[in-house]
Amino acid sequence: MRQDHGKHSWPWWKQQFISKWANDSWRFKMENSFEEAIFNIERDRPISWFLKEKDRLTALHPDMSEKMVHKWILRKCGDYLESAIRSRCIEPCSTEDYINAMEDITTRTKIDGNWYKPPMDNKTSGKPIPKLNKPHDKDPLKCHKCGTTSHLANTCPKKTRINEIEIEKDDTKETNDVLVQESNSEPSEEEELQD
Repeated sequence: MRQDHGKHSWPWWKQQFISKWANDSWRFKMENSFEEAIFNIERDRPISWFLKEKDRLTALHPDMSEKMVHKWILRKCGDYLESAIRSRCIEPCSTEDYINAMEDITTRTKIDGNWYKPPMDNKTSGKPIPKLNKPHDKDPLKCHKCGTTSHLANTCPKKTRINEIEIEKDDTKETNDVLVQESNSEPSEEEELQD
């Protein structure tokens, strides 16, 4: 750029910098890049990530205090990591203290790490992944209301009776016999008094 424009005074160069980097589109790009940058333990190194985010914030807000810059950056670390860093660093802390605490936590404790390991493919591991046999796959599905295998309980054609009491036929026959015998017996004292 200096070869193209030659020697100029400092105010001219300052105006060129402002026109190139301090416009609205540059601020929009910097704000978006800061908002999208979330610390990932597997992808990012703590030193480079922290310093890059600090540079972005100081470029966007040059009058922001160092304490506020640290708070904004720690919010981008994630809940567990932010809490662990804040508990290790007692205010007032410098940038180096935060970076050292962040490195210590991420390397020693693996906090906010991704512990999920997807199953290996047959091509890469050479061992097939065993399929689990489910016990309900062998038995046909039954309706819980009527017990048939042609349908399920949600599509059962029989109506459900909530207060239905099942009485065996033998019990009803015995109770009917008892009632008949009582009616055939001699009249009671009340009936004699009425006559």
